[in-house]
This record gives sequence, structure tokens and C-alpha cells, in this order.
Amino acid sequence: MSAPETTTPTTETALSVEGMNCASCVEHVRKAAANMPGVESCQVNLAAGRAVVRFDPARTDPQRIAAAITASGYDASPQTMADAAGQEERLRKHRAHAQSWLSRAVAGMVLWLPVEIAHWIERAAAGAGAAGHAHSLAMIWISLATSTLAIVYVGSAFYVSAWRALRLKTSNMDTLIAMGASVAYGYSLAALIGWLAGRWELPRDIYFMESTGLLALISTGHWLEARARDAAGSAIRKLLDLSPSLAWRIDDDGQAVQVPVAQIAVGQRVLIRPGDRIAVDGVVVDGQSDVDEAMITGEPTPALRTIGDAVIAGTLNQGGRLVAKATQVGSETALAQIVHLVETAQGAKPPVQHLADRIAAMFVPAVLGVALLTGLGWWMWGQGHGWPATATWGAIAKAVCSVLIIACPCALGLALPAALMVGAGRGAQHGILIRDIDALQNASTIDTVVFDKTGTITIGKPRVTELRPAAGVAERELLRLAAAAERYSEHPLAKAIVLRAGEAGIELPQPRSFQNHAGGGVEAGVDDQTVVVGSASFAGQEDNFQPPDGQSLVHVALKNADGSWRAVGQIVVGDRIKPEAAVALAELHAMGLRTMLLTGDTPQAAAAIAAQAGIDQFQAQVKPQQKAQAIAQLQTLTLGADQPNDSRQVRRRVAMVGDGINDAPALAQADLGIALGSGSDIAKETGGIVLVGASLHSIASAIRLSRATMRTIRQNLFFAFAYNVLAIPLAALGCLNPLIAAAAMALSDLTVVGNALLLRRKKI
Repeated sequence: MSAPETTTPTTETALSVEGMNCASCVEHVRKAAANMPGVESCQVNLAAGRAVVRFDPARTDPQRIAAAITASGYDASPQTMADAAGQEERLRKHRAHAQSWLSRAVAGMVLWLPVEIAHWIERAAAGAGAAGHAHSLAMIWISLATSTLAIVYVGSAFYVSAWRALRLKTSNMDTLIAMGASVAYGYSLAALIGWLAGRWELPRDIYFMESTGLLALISTGHWLEARARDAAGSAIRKLLDLSPSLAWRIDDDGQAVQVPVAQIAVGQRVLIRPGDRIAVDGVVVDGQSDVDEAMITGEPTPALRTIGDAVIAGTLNQGGRLVAKATQVGSETALAQIVHLVETAQGAKPPVQHLADRIAAMFVPAVLGVALLTGLGWWMWGQGHGWPATATWGAIAKAVCSVLIIACPCALGLALPAALMVGAGRGAQHGILIRDIDALQNASTIDTVVFDKTGTITIGKPRVTELRPAAGVAERELLRLAAAAERYSEHPLAKAIVLRAGEAGIELPQPRSFQNHAGGGVEAGVDDQTVVVGSASFAGQEDNFQPPDGQSLVHVALKNADGSWRAVGQIVVGDRIKPEAAVALAELHAMGLRTMLLTGDTPQAAAAIAAQAGIDQFQAQVKPQQKAQAIAQLQTLTLGADQPNDSRQVRRRVAMVGDGINDAPALAQADLGIALGSGSDIAKETGGIVLVGASLHSIASAIRLSRATMRTIRQNLFFAFAYNVLAIPLAALGCLNPLIAAAAMALSDLTVVGNALLLRRKKI
């Protein structure tokens, strides 16, 4: 009998990848990693110069995957995710990469511009209608010298990259650039040598200057693009800059010692002085102060933190002195988790990006085919019209060079990653964490927003407002029995009852048994009795009392051995809606969104909360397991189904807003799950979007951000595709000069990256 198969859990690693400059490169890197044994998936981000690989650690490791990518022609190295040192090293490489392109761009411009300007001055002096060659003989020799230097130094990066690709029997964007420069330079050199040998007349058009100019322009474009990419990824660096490198650790003798943050362990105490950034996630054990959490939660107003309150790494202590006990350190802090989520979102790919990558991967071979057909077409045209050989080959060189240069698919590879990097980073700076790309895409199409009540619309910290004991029962006894039964319940109403008992100084007995009935209440053995706490129907009671608006009524009863019930009393528990609720809901309505409240509370309490917050509809007495069904029912409705005069027949797109734990099934069922986080529990949330600050204002901001990001993605795809579709035919017909083609190609890259950077200025 064979042993049962065991599956090794996969792990994820990030790799820094240098040398990618087009979507074809992305596909080559992805294939190099995917072909490694044990690699499950690989996501490559051109704009970030980064690959995220999921693999089986029993079969391979990050070093071997990086070596495989390096062997494919792109230098790769493992990178620690959400690590400041790793990010700093990647930033250093990006700056060195940008500096190398700047050096080439400056050299190219020095070799090209003076000669080009002198050429036009010479032509102007000779007169626009002067007969003869476009270049004087002296200018031809000068341009030959400068062009040769440009080919050797400026073009070296393109030729090395193209040669690597050729050795691997593939091609990339640099293949096109190298061939384009070579066609212009090679034709001109051959024409000059043929003239010197007396084989033919010197042609009117010589393209030495064009080969120099296109290398200079494309190098300049790469430098500007590198800087723009760096700006697009600045959000993560800003987040990592929030984490201090040193902190004051309080040792056992009570002395505060400044140590590297990496030396602080869970359970140790940390002194946080006024003006210090908090180094770890922790709980305040001494002191009181206002803490600025804006860069983590997006909330502009400082939060008062005192004993028992949680503090988050990266936030700024303002006025007072705090001592906190570390609960999460290093990569486990909320800040590190946020950085990891942002990096994951930035590296994700929607289906349209996979399609764009596949198209771009085939683009270079297709362009080479188009260039070949262009050359053949011009040769046949020249032969058919009796052109001299030099004129025919000149037309071929001009058209083929322009096709090779103009068709580079750089913009296509940058269109989506650049927008995603800026969008996800902008969201993180406002406390909006996008967990996956589908959430971003779905958020832009939402038309209905459904809310949980407790902790979402309300503050989530209900308090006992009234005790209503039955005849012959003391208030303390009612509270003692209810609190003992609710002692191990996680429900907010249960916590309010236990808190009230503690404030009253009541000693609670240990329950003999405890059973939670979702949507009903709890049943527990207290002393020698069975205590039931929950709704009227669950506790076998009648709803003969109407609590004040927005408050909940909890029934307490004893269950006798014969199945009969004896009422102990009722407890009124109230919760306040969040101060921003009404304004936030009005903001959603102004965006054309419908709103709905789902709650397990009574219809009266639900109606009161909905009225106070301005919510359109509500469903009451919905058990947790029924919330997903309610969402599914909403999704079956068409827009306008409840409006007789509305003829729209589009299915409703529903967002669910909840706490991410009790509402997990509903969040999963919705087209978009929005989980309200609390800073330190980011990893526990289940929504596609997590709002770190738990502010309802952030819901509208998240939807506006997603709409703006998707709009930018669509614009970028249009720019990228339209550019190639329109430009290649013009180049093939000889309507574009190689210099114009080079400038247009560089401009296309800057267009999509620049358009993505505009997201940083969008109001969300």
C-alpha cells in the first residue's frame, strides 16, 4: 500500500529584475521563471522592475529562480518583501539604472545636437532651394565620426541586450532599436564607401545623424521613463520611511536604552517620547498622548492613546510620553503588512494585462516581419519606377528604420502597471488597501452599497443603558447571571454586559457550559441553572417592551429541566452611530449609489439607525449566515427593478461593508468586499479592499480611486494601441523620418507613465 501523498505548502518571494524595458521583456522573464521546476506562478511588473514568484521550497529556491532569470538576459536578485533594507537596495539599483541612461543620453545629445544644428544652419545659408546634396561633404565626415562614437558608446546597451536575446533565440525591444540604428548607419556607410570606390553617386540623403539622434532620443526617453517609474513607486518608500531604525527599549532595571528596532522582541517595553515615531505595534501600559496616524489610517485628526489602547508602528507620537508593550515587531507589524499588500496589488495583473502581454510578446517578431515586407515593397517600387539603386536603398533604409523604431511596444507594457502602481500607492497613503486587482476593477462598477450595522455604521462599542429585572429579581442578580453566561461570547452586546458587570464590581462565576447560537444568543450553565441570553424568541419570551430608537433589547431567562422558561429580566444596550455616518452616506448618494443596511437587530432598531444615517433600505433580524443569501438576492435584481419607470436591465453590482470577521461570507459573496480594519488586525481582514482607519468617508474615496484608476488604465491602453496602429503604416509608407519615429516612441512611454502619475493629483 503506497503512502499517502503529502503536499508541500508553496511560498512567495520577490525578485528585483534589471534590464526590462518592454512587454516582450516581461514575457521572457515570466517564462524563464515559470519553466523552473517547482515554480507555480510568476507575476512580473515592468514599471516596478520586480517579479513575484510562488514556488515549492522543496523543489527550488529564490537564488535558483533568480539565476534562471539572469541566464535569460535580465539581472535578477532575491528581494525581501516589505523590508526597508531591501527597498533601499532596489532604489539604489533604480537610481544607478537611471544614471546610466542619463550618461548615454547626455553623450548622445552632445554627439548629435551640435552637428544637427550646424547642418540646418548650413542648409539655410545655402538657400532652401539650393541644388545638390542634403549634406555637405564636410558634414558627412563629421556625422560619420560622431555617429560611430554614438554606436559604440550610446548604442552599446542596446546591442548587448539584443545579442543576449539572440543567443537565447528570442528578441526584445532592444532588438528593434539596435536594428533600426544599424540600418540607418549601415546604409549610410555603404553608400559612402560605394561613392569613394566610384561605384555609384553619393545619394542625397545620408542617415548618420539620424542614427545618432535616434539613440540619443531613445536614451533620453529611457532616462525620463526611469525617473517617472521611480515616482510611480514612491508610495512604498514613503510608507517604509515611517518606520524608525532605532527605538528606546526599557530593560528589566527600568533604564531606557536606544537600540536598533530589530533587537526589540515581542513582550518588551518601549519608551515613546514626544515627537518619536512608534517603532512597533503594541499596547500602551503607561502614559497618555495624541498620536498622528494619518499616514497609516488616512485619518487627519490625531487619536488619543492611553493605557490599554493599541498603537501602530510608523505613527507619530505628538505631545505626551508613552510606554508600550510590543505585540508585533518587524515584518509582523501593521505597517509591514500594509507594504506587503500594496506591493502585491501593484504586481497583480487583470485579465486585460495578460492579453496585452501576450500581444506584446508577439509584437517584436511581427514588427520584424513588417519591416521585411516594407523593405521588399520599397525595393519593388523602386525597380518598377526605374529609380537609381542609391535612391531605392535610401527609401528602404528610411522606411525600415522608421518601422523598427516606431513599433517598439514599450508603452503597451507600461500602460497598466504604471497606473496600478500609482493607484495602489495613492490608496495606501489614504488608508485604502487594495488586496487584489479584481477588487479595484469591481469597485469602479458598484451601484449598491450594503452595510453591516454594529461596528460599521455604529461605533461598535455598545453600553448598557437600562436594566429591567423581572419581579422579585435584583438588578445585580440580573446582571450577574447575564454577564456570567456572556463571559466567553465575542458579540459586542455581550461585551457591553460583561463590562457593566465589571464596573459594578460583580464577581462572575465560571460557567459550567457554554454554547453560542448564531443569530439567537447564548446558553450557559451558571451555578445550578441554565441561563439563556439573547433575542425574545430564543429566550422564550415576548417582545412586550420597545427600547429607545437605535437601542437593542437583550432577554435573560432561566431554562427549567422540564423545558419551561422563567424570565429574569431584560437589558437595554445602546450603540451610537459614527459621527461621520450621515455625511458619508450622503456622499455615496451623490455618486449615484444605492445604500442598504443588513442587521440582526429588531426592525425598530434597524429603522432608527437607517433613518439617522440616511440609508435607503434595511433588512432586520438577518442572521450572520443569512447575510450572504441577502447579498445574493440583491445581485439577482436588475437596476430599476424597484422603480416602475426605470427601464435599465443591468444586474446590480453590490459592495458589502463589514468588519471582515462576522461578515466574511457576505464579503465573499458581494462583487466587492470592503472590510473596516483597525490598524493592527490588517492580516485578519477578508475584504477585497481594507479601510485601515475604519472611517466611512473612505468608502466613497475607495470607489472614486478605483474609478479614476480604471479610467487611467483604459486611457493608457488606448494611447498604447492607437500609437502603434496609426504609426506603423505611416512609417512603412515612408511618411516618417527615423528621428521623428524615435521621438514619438520615447514620447509614447512618457505619455502612459505621465498619465498614470496624474492619479496622484486626483481628488479622492
